[in-house]
Amino acid sequence: MREQRLVFGEVAELYDRVRAGYPAEVFDDVLGFAGPDGPRPRALEVGAGTGKATVGFAVRGVEIVALEPSAAMAAVARRNCQPFPGVRVETASFEDWPAAVGGFGLVFSAQAWHWVAPEVRYRKAAEALCPGGTLALFWNRVRWRGEPWRDDLEDLYRRLAPDLYARRPAFPGLTPRPEDGHRVGEMRGTGLFRDEAERTYPWPATFTADSFIDLLQSQSDHRLLAEDSRAELFGAIREIIASYGGEIEVPHMTLLVLGRLREDAA
Repeated sequence: MREQRLVFGEVAELYDRVRAGYPAEVFDDVLGFAGPDGPRPRALEVGAGTGKATVGFAVRGVEIVALEPSAAMAAVARRNCQPFPGVRVETASFEDWPAAVGGFGLVFSAQAWHWVAPEVRYRKAAEALCPGGTLALFWNRVRWRGEPWRDDLEDLYRRLAPDLYARRPAFPGLTPRPEDGHRVGEMRGTGLFRDEAERTYPWPATFTADSFIDLLQSQSDHRLLAEDSRAELFGAIREIIASYGGEIEVPHMTLLVLGRLREDAA
């Protein structure tokens, strides 16, 4: 899994260009949950990527230590965070990073928590948080609402990329990811947190064939397809989008999961 995660570094610039950011309300709600009346919490980011979520908190005055295991992705994140002297990007995985015990009021992870080893992630987040500190996890997800091109895409993936279809590719997200419905329960089950909450933020994304395929090329599961299979799949996707006038709208939502570290767990 770690090797698959590092595939993103092969297309760091493309990833930065085509991957969506996150609704402003996500950052505001995380900081509101963490403490609306006090100073901004010092934050640790797990899996910064190219800094899309990092910047979202940095512009709100948050001091951040951002961890990213891919050197290529970390380099782009440093560039994007240059205007924010309170941000430090470290090329390191969360698993290997020596946690500063109790050093952070906020630990957050955008689109990356599922890459962290399950036996490490919640325990180490708890170690890094001060008592009552906030853990905030969020992901962008496709949430189809009966659009006709979704059925065409599903038929295509079943035919040309059945193994990828069975693994539920994150994008185009043809089948719901079952683990998304259990994120709060997973956090609660650790016994380390309290006041767990889940919030969702819907938003649309419009794609041409070029922008749709660019996004697919930033996905590790598609990049790991054999080159000829990937080319055949992308060619057929272009035909589908052309048949709908050259542009389609795909409904998305951002899933946010929150919790506070229990005082007796610190």
